[in-house]
Amino acid sequence: MSVGRRSHDGTTNVSGSDTDDETKLPLTQFYPYIRCAVCCGFFIDATTITECLHTFCKSCIVKHFFSSNRCPTCSIVVHETQPLYNIRPDRQLQDIVYKMVPFLEELEREKMCNFYKERGLAVPKPVPVSPQGPIVLKKRKDNFPRAVFTIPPELNIYLLLEFVGAENGISDFKPLERPYICVSGEATIRHVELFIRRKMELNPKCQVDLVCGDQLLDHHQSLKDIKKFVGKEALQDGLLVLHFGLVLPSQS
Repeated sequence: MSVGRRSHDGTTNVSGSDTDDETKLPLTQFYPYIRCAVCCGFFIDATTITECLHTFCKSCIVKHFFSSNRCPTCSIVVHETQPLYNIRPDRQLQDIVYKMVPFLEELEREKMCNFYKERGLAVPKPVPVSPQGPIVLKKRKDNFPRAVFTIPPELNIYLLLEFVGAENGISDFKPLERPYICVSGEATIRHVELFIRRKMELNPKCQVDLVCGDQLLDHHQSLKDIKKFVGKEALQDGLLVLHFGLVLPSQS
């Protein structure tokens, strides 16, 4: 059985037996297998695309998918609308990288600690990785099992709904008690309007106008598109700010 050990001079020792005869291979020889094609650095949180099995740093591939749905290496379409659905963490490969590259894990941990300390936040403790359990199934009334699906957190958008007032003649409504909500980026302005109507118990004749920045929003616009095109001007501490008001329908 082959045994591999790493040394501090950037080489990896490979032995085919238990004797002292060893072959030293330069670390650069393994670069195509342990470096990210996006940032050209060693893998951090190695994440693999299930469609083509190319691997990248998690942060690199997530940022890439904000502007493209293709693999950075082979250009295959990962998913027509939600490429983040087709990526998976590769913990075995990440463990190999940490073993081959001296001090990489310690350096990454130090960077993370500094990041939290500079912002006055508590440094999270390392979470031991436990074997993944079986997929949770729920039984429906018809006795057919159904898999539980969860939207990846990278696809969520956090909203701040600010009420700017109601037109004269509109008074029968409840206040919006919780203006902070987390929804899928695929949700549209129509979904947000329905949420506001239900929470404030609005009269069906009442019209809800939603504005982002200085732009009046249409029902068909998705939240991810609004966040993309409006830019940082509409963000407040990472929240997408939408102002809404209640008006009476125009008489035509």
